[in-house]
Amino acid sequence: MQQHGGGDASQRIARISAHLNPNKSQMEGSPSLERSTCRAKGGSPGFKVAILGAAGGIGQPLSMLMKMNPLVSVLHLYDVRGFLGPQQLENALTGMDLVIIPAGVPRKPGMTRDDLFNINAGIVKTLCEGIAKCCPKAIVNVISNPVNSTVPIAAEVFKKAGTYDPRRLLGVTMLDVVRANTFVAEILGHDPREVDVPVVGGHAGVTILPLLSQIKPPCSFTSEEIAHLTSRIQNGGTEVVEAKAGAGSATLSMAYAAVKFADACLRGLRGDADDHIFLQVTELPFFASKVRLGRNGVEEIYPLGPVNEFERAGLEKAKKELAASIEKGISFANK
Repeated sequence: MQQHGGGDASQRIARISAHLNPNKSQMEGSPSLERSTCRAKGGSPGFKVAILGAAGGIGQPLSMLMKMNPLVSVLHLYDVRGFLGPQQLENALTGMDLVIIPAGVPRKPGMTRDDLFNINAGIVKTLCEGIAKCCPKAIVNVISNPVNSTVPIAAEVFKKAGTYDPRRLLGVTMLDVVRANTFVAEILGHDPREVDVPVVGGHAGVTILPLLSQIKPPCSFTSEEIAHLTSRIQNGGTEVVEAKAGAGSATLSMAYAAVKFADACLRGLRGDADDHIFLQVTELPFFASKVRLGRNGVEEIYPLGPVNEFERAGLEKAKKELAASIEKGISFANK
């Protein structure tokens, strides 16, 4: 390997170093570093997005991927330099079009998503109080687990503030869809991007219900294959937690799924109709089902469609557990 352009290389390194570690005078003198002008270079005017919990295992890759999205013109990262601590929450949220919440502690081996409740419930409540005050019209994507309870907490906070709009509060269950598409594609020998498996219900254990009878492209499985696939999709998160052996939970895959969903929300805001699944109001106060996203968030909720006997039994189990998780969140928010 030959060395070329030593001077140029040194200058590039110096520029990168200055960008990563700007001194105080640079930050004060450069308008390009002001919060109000934190736009992607060369980007056209787009939407303002805040990520609450940007320093975490999900938040870091999520922030990088959102920065790459051409529909994002302003990106505020709460929990990193510039937006640190409760005193900066309002600055991070003011004027946002979309708020994504991955904040909270991750699962560890032996923990269920519900074990996270006592810590993450309070975090989500505080952040949503800020949203209600600073950007009440924003679309809110809740990732913090247990989603089956944190979404109802957010709803109660917004109700108290008089800002609740069920079309704009979305629990992100997209990771279950990503996993389902991947696991089914492995069996069929397809590209996961060519497979569509509807997953309804919630985002924990038996509340995650893949509707394998509605797979596109259409295919059939034996009863043993259906039971195996359903169980693996429902326990995909636990599989990752155990594989990491105490080092965390699903981070990159959750960030990927969250970005897919956030992009759908942004395209909806732009006026592009898009179908996706998330936690939203149906016959239970909250239930993940397929919807059409638009300028106001949820424009239409689609019916579940035909289900077979196995799925019908799974649906009853999902409803029972999901109802208890919803009530737990509501009770916490109102105590």
